[in-house]
Amino acid sequence: MLDIPAPLPAQPVRFIDKFRFYIRKRGLAYKTEKTYVSWVIRYIRFHNKQHPSLLSEAHIEMYLDHLGVQLNAAKNTQRTALNALVFLYREFLGTELKDLKFSHAKKSRKLPVVFSHDEAMRVISELQGPYKLMAQLMFGSGLRISECIRLRIKDLDFGMSVLIVRDGKGGKDRSTVLPSVLHAALRKQITLVNLIHQQDVEDGFGEVYMPDRLAYKYPTSASSLEWKYLFPSSNYSVDPRSDKTRRHHVMDRSVQRAVKAAIAKAGIHKHASCHTFRHSFATSLLQQGYDIRTIQKLLGHSNVETTEIYTHVLGQGANGVISPLER
Repeated sequence: MLDIPAPLPAQPVRFIDKFRFYIRKRGLAYKTEKTYVSWVIRYIRFHNKQHPSLLSEAHIEMYLDHLGVQLNAAKNTQRTALNALVFLYREFLGTELKDLKFSHAKKSRKLPVVFSHDEAMRVISELQGPYKLMAQLMFGSGLRISECIRLRIKDLDFGMSVLIVRDGKGGKDRSTVLPSVLHAALRKQITLVNLIHQQDVEDGFGEVYMPDRLAYKYPTSASSLEWKYLFPSSNYSVDPRSDKTRRHHVMDRSVQRAVKAAIAKAGIHKHASCHTFRHSFATSLLQQGYDIRTIQKLLGHSNVETTEIYTHVLGQGANGVISPLER
């Protein structure tokens, strides 16, 4: 269960365990924890495993230069490493950093790959069962794959045709559209989840993982249908923190493999993936005339500049320009 934090000692001794403990105490998302820890470990290894408290600003600049110049890392990659190291020093170690001077990565951001509506539907038509429904939600609601597989039954509001994304990127909740054409298929999926749940109860299981301390606040909810994952795993797994055996959600790798195979079967020769459905959701809304702020809210982007990149991949050629040859 890759999205569930591993247990930490009550009194952490190792540096990285202390760092993880501090991140969790601050309430940051587990995905942020994994990212920050990964970059800090790389930074420590780059400096021959010296303790970060013994390293200076010059060592930070040296590592960022290494990323930007020698590794030719993308801007976002270098920026993520910088954020992790700034958090490490300013927040965790309490060391104030002045203006860091390093070579900023020159590599420009790539435009996202998108499906046309026809291409998206061709890929979806090659999928079966829950994988098809997940692809339809990623395309129809603009979900990230992690958001899709973590959906719980209670997150679906059929009456308002609204889907609630819990603990999305940055630890934020948001609402997005729930396509009415999927209502029947989703209700059928919920019926299937209920049948699986009833069998789990008969087998002596039936509980589901509850985030944060909700398991203590609502002790009976772990066994209720509304908290069940919409796309449950086919097997049980052991929670590494409590050693409880539960049925978690389907893993992202299995969805990614199914979508990759469907893209190949559909004869689409693009460097596409599950995330391409989310990109295509955004460009489709732009083509329909929705304003950028509405799309930003549906996607859950904190900065509108992130959303504006989709204006460069509209359907009528580069930047929406119609070629003179078409006239």
